[in-house]
Amino acid sequence: MSIADIRKDYQQASLSETDVTNDPIQQFGTWFEQALNADVAEANAMSLATVNANGRPSSRIVLIKEFDQRGFCWFTNYDSAKGNDLAQNPYGALLFFWTALERQVRIEGRIEKITAQENDAYFHSRPLGSRQGAHASHQSQPIPNREALEQQLAAVIEKFGDQPPRPEHWGGYRLVPERIEFWQGRSSRLHDRIVYTRDADNSWTITRLQP
Repeated sequence: MSIADIRKDYQQASLSETDVTNDPIQQFGTWFEQALNADVAEANAMSLATVNANGRPSSRIVLIKEFDQRGFCWFTNYDSAKGNDLAQNPYGALLFFWTALERQVRIEGRIEKITAQENDAYFHSRPLGSRQGAHASHQSQPIPNREALEQQLAAVIEKFGDQPPRPEHWGGYRLVPERIEFWQGRSSRLHDRIVYTRDADNSWTITRLQP
């Protein structure tokens, strides 16, 4: 079979304007809970797309750790490639793809750092190995081999033991949504697409898009 012949006809569900709430965060919460209840693998995984000062895009998978009316949060190394992109261009896009439910959610908006208090609270809730790893890895920087990384980790363990503090270069970001699209796969590629766009008064306009 050629790559061009690989396809799936989506037939599980539909999505209409009457199916969604007036609040896209509430609607996301409903879909996210349904993804968890359906045992979707890595339902909390999302693609994060950023653009640097030269207009070059890049994307990678990160894990959502919180969402509420303020936006969608994840944690990372501020000195990483994505951190450098966001320092130059504080806008990005998130994408959830829940294949088992034939659904996507696309989220676009401005990205900001969260508070030190929020960072500390989450950092100290992480497993010990993850806290040590945040010190050991200079994310996105070259390293000669795996052994060098393990030596860096050993040095961190020797220095901090089982009480590593949160590194200054590690913390969370929040995407403040300006646009959220809910996509439900349908037969013959005639998918349902409902998009929320934030207005100047922070209300939301709901629009159906053609597939």
